[in-house]
Amino acid sequence: MSLIQPLILKAEHGYASFLRFSLVNPASLATCLAELPKVYQIDDSVVGFGQPLLAQLKADIPGVKAASSIQGINRISPANQDDLWLRVSGSDPGVVMLRVQQWLATLLPTFSLNEQLEGFCHRKGRDLTGYEDGTENPDETEAPEVVAMTGDKGIAGSTMLAVQKWQHQLDHFNSLSNQQQDDIIGRRKSDNVEFPESPAYAHVRRTAQESFSPEAFMLRRSLPWIKGQDCGLNFVCFASSLYPFEVQLKRMLGLEDGIEDGLFQFSRPLTTGYYWCPAIDGENLDLSRLS
Repeated sequence: MSLIQPLILKAEHGYASFLRFSLVNPASLATCLAELPKVYQIDDSVVGFGQPLLAQLKADIPGVKAASSIQGINRISPANQDDLWLRVSGSDPGVVMLRVQQWLATLLPTFSLNEQLEGFCHRKGRDLTGYEDGTENPDETEAPEVVAMTGDKGIAGSTMLAVQKWQHQLDHFNSLSNQQQDDIIGRRKSDNVEFPESPAYAHVRRTAQESFSPEAFMLRRSLPWIKGQDCGLNFVCFASSLYPFEVQLKRMLGLEDGIEDGLFQFSRPLTTGYYWCPAIDGENLDLSRLS
C-alpha cells in the first residue's frame, strides 16, 4: 500500500483551491494539529508544511529548507516561504468552496490565510497559452518512485513540494506568430510534437529532465489560475527532493550557460515556496515526525 498522499498521484480534478498560511498563534498549534485528522480527506486534500513551521515543531526532516530568491542573468525569481500549504480539489467550485470552509474553521485563528488562489483544468490539461502541460510527467508506475522519500516511519512515503505562481502576459504572447510561440515552448501547439531541433531558449529544451546530472525528474500537478484580468499557471511539482526543481529553475534563469528560458518572454514567477508533504498512515496524515 502506498504511503504517499493519494491525491498527489492522481490526475487533477476539475477545480482546486490553493491556500497559503502563516502561523500566528503558536500557543494553539498543538491543538490545531490534533484536529487535522477530522478535516483531512485523502480524496480531496494535499497538505504541506514549510520549513519555518517544521522548525517551530522541532521536526527533523532530511532535505527540507525554506525557499530563497534566485538571481538570474536578467531577472530574479522571488521567494516567499509560508508555514502551511493546502490544496483542496473537487468536481466543481461549490464542492471545493464547502471543503475549504471546513479547513478554515480548523486552521483559523492558529494560522492566518495569506492567499487563496483558485485553479481549474483548462481544455483537458492545457495551459492558458493552449499548450499541453505536464507532457513529461512520469507514468503511473514510475511516479511513486519519483516523488517518494525513503526512510523510517514518518519519512517513507513523504515527498518534497515546490510551488511557483507564474503570471502570464497573454496579450503579448497572442501577438506572436504561431512559429514564434512554438519556438518558445519547443513543441507544436497543434499536435504537441516536440521539435527535433528547437531554439536553445525553448522551454522543453531548457528543462529536459534527462539532460541534468543526476537526472531531474519530478511530477507536475499544475493548474491555470485567473483573478480578475490577471492569469497564469500555478506551477506545482512533487519529487523525492528539491533538487529537480532547483536545477531546472537555475537553468531557466540562465545561470548554467547564459541562455534564458523563452517563457520569460511572456511570463514571470511571482512567488516560490517549498514544503514537506507528510506520508499517510491508513487514511490520515502521518504526523509522527512532528513534536
